[in-house]
Amino acid sequence: MQRTTRRFLLRSAMAAAGLLALAGCTSFGDTGVGGGTVAAAAPPTAAPPPGDVIGQGPVKVALILPLGASGTTAAVGRSMRNAAQLAVAEFNNPQIQVMVEDDQATPQGGQAAAQQAVQQGASLILGPVFAASVAAAGQVARPANIPIIAFSTDANVARPGVYLLSFLPKSDVDRMVTYAASRGRHSFVALLPEGAYGTVVGGALQQAVPQAGGRVVAIERYDARDRASMQAAVQRIAGAAKEADAIFLPDAGDTVPTLVGMLNAAGVDTHRALVMGTGQWNNDPRITTAPVMAGAVFPAPDAAGFQAFSQRYQAKFGSAPVRTATLAYDAVLLAAALTQTQQGPDRFSQGILTNPSGFQGIDGIFRFRADGTNERGLAVMQVGHGGAQVVSPAPRSFAGAPGL
Repeated sequence: MQRTTRRFLLRSAMAAAGLLALAGCTSFGDTGVGGGTVAAAAPPTAAPPPGDVIGQGPVKVALILPLGASGTTAAVGRSMRNAAQLAVAEFNNPQIQVMVEDDQATPQGGQAAAQQAVQQGASLILGPVFAASVAAAGQVARPANIPIIAFSTDANVARPGVYLLSFLPKSDVDRMVTYAASRGRHSFVALLPEGAYGTVVGGALQQAVPQAGGRVVAIERYDARDRASMQAAVQRIAGAAKEADAIFLPDAGDTVPTLVGMLNAAGVDTHRALVMGTGQWNNDPRITTAPVMAGAVFPAPDAAGFQAFSQRYQAKFGSAPVRTATLAYDAVLLAAALTQTQQGPDRFSQGILTNPSGFQGIDGIFRFRADGTNERGLAVMQVGHGGAQVVSPAPRSFAGAPGL
């Protein structure tokens, strides 16, 4: 298949299914949706019965979800399962059958579900959601030469043959840094929350900034649960922040406006420097409607695709999808498209899945790296009066895409 054909493989498949809008999502993490909020959705169905299968095609694909977990985790699993059903229903003559497996959000469940998938002859595994389950499933799938397209945001579980479809923090950071550099911003400071997320985004910042021709002049960390810790970090970084071109604040909720207010009180002009965030800001009114945040920017996919998807989902299931449901939809649609266009046992091979031209889905353009991580096309949003607006649109292809 020629590269240009591959690039639009999923887009063409979606067009054949009669779909119009093809962009929009937000990042999510192993504990929920990190780039916004999970839509308030009542459990759309009871947990699927044993042997739940979607579709009747000859190519078997397993879908591992936390259906037997408790609380909101189970609701996420059920919504993603429904999204898979919607994808099969909307694809023109799908040649796949999706075998739904429950990992109960545990590593043991992930391993058992993967073993079941192997025994049932699956050619591809979609999921699990949580990193520990992904790692456990991979231990079973890799020896059987069955690739996995998982939904965790923990890049530590990515590897050749285990690909992550989720929105990764590194994509957020790369988009922000290249956007800032394109606006002449080359000196960066960062206030990072203590914990794993702060460590990940801090490392990504220190890698991305030199590649964009800039320098990180100061980084400070704080405990988001302790206002005194936040204040102390602001005081330590204030001198450098007064001279910096960009200030990176990759936290969420009320913490970010509080930090900006503290910076202003310390003499930092946060309207002169470019205040930047991550996908965690997306759809969070505590950030996007706060007057102190005016002019700040963050990465997010265009919203039109999710809005159209949500309408179709609600029409079919009578409730709103969780925000991560689009990941299951895109994964199933990709499997269906590759089954239709590729023949033989190599349809899900590394060479096909890591095609550099990528694919187009509900969540925008994406492509898998050979190491199992991914790249995504993101827009840049700017906080203003009445919410956030697009100031740099998401790219529609990876050729010359900004921030990629």
